[in-house]
Amino acid sequence: MKALSIRLSVLGLLLEENLHPYEISIRMRDRFLDQKGQFKIGSLYYAVDQLAKEAYIEAVETIRSENRPDKTVFRITDKGKVYFQKLLLERLKDTQPPYHPMYIALAFAGKGNQQDIAKVLKQRIQDTEHLVNYYYQVYEEHRGIVSRSVLHLMAGQYEHAKTELQWLKRLLADTEGGRLNERTVSPLLDEEFEADRAGMDIGRMEE
Repeated sequence: MKALSIRLSVLGLLLEENLHPYEISIRMRDRFLDQKGQFKIGSLYYAVDQLAKEAYIEAVETIRSENRPDKTVFRITDKGKVYFQKLLLERLKDTQPPYHPMYIALAFAGKGNQQDIAKVLKQRIQDTEHLVNYYYQVYEEHRGIVSRSVLHLMAGQYEHAKTELQWLKRLLADTEGGRLNERTVSPLLDEEFEADRAGMDIGRMEE
């Protein structure tokens, strides 16, 4: 999947304009595409070589300078545009279960030192609060500048961060109360699950 993500990113950027690999890497970093696609920019040059070999992109110009390596400018081909659309739809259909690095720790957190866990959670909450504010600022700064599809991406980041913040605060409350290893019912979680279930039931009825 990571290989497909970097291919989609390369083709998407070349749909905007012809670029050489170094320019592509700069734009990937500027837009955090490596983080969004969970790939390493170091694999960019291999991806470009493979896309060229498969005729999805082609060289249109070589920029030469005395003290620097030559730079080959690429453009996307008609075949590449078809392949881009295929990759785009595949990623939109992707239904892999969400992964979070904390999930495996939470499976055993009840057996850990809950004071130490609380300290870690407090720091994560602080970091996530900064992230929520940052994503909101990024969204506001790009309104009317980028396409609506990109705004949806930015809004999604903001909303996911807000949801994570609420989740972390509930987790911290249980941790500080020494309840992580209990098997008692949580009224807050029950209320949320019931509300979600009611919303799903209403949706089925409307269908």
